[in-house]
Amino acid sequence: MHSPVEQFTIKVLYSLTFLGYDISFTNSSLFMVLAVLVSSGFLYFAMRPASIIPGKVQCLAEMMYEFVANILDSNVGKEGKPYFPFIFTLFLFILFSNLLGLIPYSYTVTSQIVVTFAMAFTIFIGVTLIGLFKHGLHFFSFLCLRVRQRCYFHLLF
Repeated sequence: MHSPVEQFTIKVLYSLTFLGYDISFTNSSLFMVLAVLVSSGFLYFAMRPASIIPGKVQCLAEMMYEFVANILDSNVGKEGKPYFPFIFTLFLFILFSNLLGLIPYSYTVTSQIVVTFAMAFTIFIGVTLIGLFKHGLHFFSFLCLRVRQRCYFHLLF
């Protein structure tokens, strides 16, 4: 490594093309898989000897669980309970991706704007679709400001 910025470049580890598309396995893909495996392994080994009196690792896992559950409950209420597994998984993925990035000479997945944009865009589309299915077109009235009974449609775009 010749420069500090070099650690943020994406390097192809295994070149692969499918129907003319490049779907190579890169260092970004590797660290995404590692983040999923480490977070899954952490929860598995923390909760495997589940006991009434938790140990240190089980206590840490339960604190992370309660942290996300309390944030979701305070922002959405009881209606957000079905979305908890997704929010908790997303929290763990981002947490362990950033923790793995703190290791010297490793790769930080969230340093690439395309990764954070893809996650944000996917969640935005998902929230919009869920809102449309639950509330119909009335969902867009949440974007309206009630200033002098006018709706500012430029907020929609």
